Amino acid sequence: MILPHPDSNLSNNLMVVGADIVQLLSRLGRKDNFVLVDDLLRLFLKKNAKRNPEMFLHALTFLFAMDAIEKKGYRIKLISQNIPKKQNTQQLTLF
Repeated sequence: MILPHPDSNLSNNLMVVGADIVQLLSRLGRKDNFVLVDDLLRLFLKKNAKRNPEMFLHALTFLFAMDAIEKKGYRIKLISQNIPKKQNTQQLTLF
């Protein structure tokens, strides 16, 4: 189990940032639609002033390693098997 440091800011944690990217992708990318990475980065940076492009790239690497996203050129999309069927306002799991 990956445990964050007790004194760290959870909004900057890799798993939380990755979950935010998944949420953005599920909102933007519909079935079989790829989203331009620059558009996703712009929305990601707007969400929190303390975020930076380096954090975004680390989170994308994490999501790619977890087989949560697929890339095609400069576009990415969620892999459909990881998208939850039920859309809740609360996030119950990381993916």
